[in-house]
Amino acid sequence: MSSSVQNPDLRLAELTPMTPVVSEKELLDRMPWLPCTLSVDVPIVRFTIGDLLSLALGSIVETACHQTSDVPLRINQLLVGWSEFEVIGDRLAVRITDQA
Repeated sequence: MSSSVQNPDLRLAELTPMTPVVSEKELLDRMPWLPCTLSVDVPIVRFTIGDLLSLALGSIVETACHQTSDVPLRINQLLVGWSEFEVIGDRLAVRITDQA
């Protein structure tokens, strides 16, 4: 009797095709349509619940960032890098300055 017949697990392994190893980049390249959430965290100084409740259209909130400060850039709550704000025409943009 052969060893593959004596060991049913071995026989099953012989019949099951090997799953190819796929790199993370290849996996991501297959799913460019997959949605994700990108967020930029802006620290706010001395902000209270009272300040939150009094927010209205046109309110101005002071941040702890200087104009040239790097702010954290997150995708699905995972830190992926640092960025800075830029004004392009009449739009506010984020320039990626460093990867995490």
